Amino acid sequence: MAFKRLITSKKIPAFFAAFMLLGTNLLMAQTATAADPAKPGVDWLNVSYYVLLFLLLAVSIAIAGKILKVYDLTQQIQGKKGINWNNVMGVVCILFLIVGGIGAWWEFAVQGAMSLPEAASKHGVKIDDMFWTTTVITFIVFVITQVLLFTFLFRYRHSEKRRAYFLPHNNTIEKVWTIIPAIVLTVLVIFGFFTWQEVENTTNTKGDINIDITGHQFAWYLRYPGPDGILGKKNFRLIGGSNALGIDYTDKNSFDDLSADTLVLPVNKSIRINIFAQDVIHSVYMPHFRVQQNAVPGLPTFFKFTPTITTAEMQRKVEDPKFEYLLYCNKICGGSHYNMQKVVRVVTQGEYNQWIAKQKPYLTYQLRQELKLAAAADQKKSISQNTLALNN
Repeated sequence: MAFKRLITSKKIPAFFAAFMLLGTNLLMAQTATAADPAKPGVDWLNVSYYVLLFLLLAVSIAIAGKILKVYDLTQQIQGKKGINWNNVMGVVCILFLIVGGIGAWWEFAVQGAMSLPEAASKHGVKIDDMFWTTTVITFIVFVITQVLLFTFLFRYRHSEKRRAYFLPHNNTIEKVWTIIPAIVLTVLVIFGFFTWQEVENTTNTKGDINIDITGHQFAWYLRYPGPDGILGKKNFRLIGGSNALGIDYTDKNSFDDLSADTLVLPVNKSIRINIFAQDVIHSVYMPHFRVQQNAVPGLPTFFKFTPTITTAEMQRKVEDPKFEYLLYCNKICGGSHYNMQKVVRVVTQGEYNQWIAKQKPYLTYQLRQELKLAAAADQKKSISQNTLALNN
């Protein structure tokens, strides 16, 4: 604390105080992480290394600039010709173009492998096509504009031997750089609109498997429809005790709803994910399926997709027998945000039928007791037994 008071005082320059304070904070964060290695977190030592390296580079450039400025003033005082800063800046622009080009190449060569994995859903293929189309178009435009920008800055830097020519307006140029980008953007937006409409289509629900996903700090709750194929209603006012989702049992469709620990999906079937949140904003994120939709308290949302590659097939593709699709939360929702993961397993229709038949109903005996449904259930069972006895 005494050290912090020293570096935040006016006894040393503000820039260096900030530099030292940042280094101190990073060191303290690293020490705290090292004290509890089991606690997940950022590798602050690695982060602080690059941050300090960047700041050191920035300080070095600033010092070099000051030295050149002092040298320039010294030359002028002695009546000599000073530094031609226009030439210096022109050369810096060319160097910036070269270094930037190397950096862009490095991004593709080294970081390119960190792109999203292969799409395992029907609409995911379309999203990837749009992504790469947009990337290629913008990359071409980026290269052309950056090369022209920095080359022009070097080629047409100020010189006392020539006068600049000012072009205040040109209708042809205005039309070219307005109409062409407008056409390209319109085409991209139209393709994106139809793909999103397919995902968010609320009219064609026939054949969909409806699954509820509810976010809660820090877990996902899954609810499947029972044999009737219909999910019962929910009411947030009913949340409590064993009824963590607030299922409304005045709706008879709720009686056979099922709970599950794993999100199991049949391949090549349309899936509708109904998304809810009980406390803060979460986000349903399944990167392999190109699914991401916020879970907002009080605002139910949904996402429709069709998985096309089973887990077993993907295991063979990536040559990893332990591979699993995963459901993440893509919103930082609290201290244990990293815990919000669920295994997603895509199986054949036969495997799905076998799995769903083994799932337990959400309406447990304990919940029946809480909701005072036991008496009604026992009465129904007694009536069924009496009817069977009479028939025999």
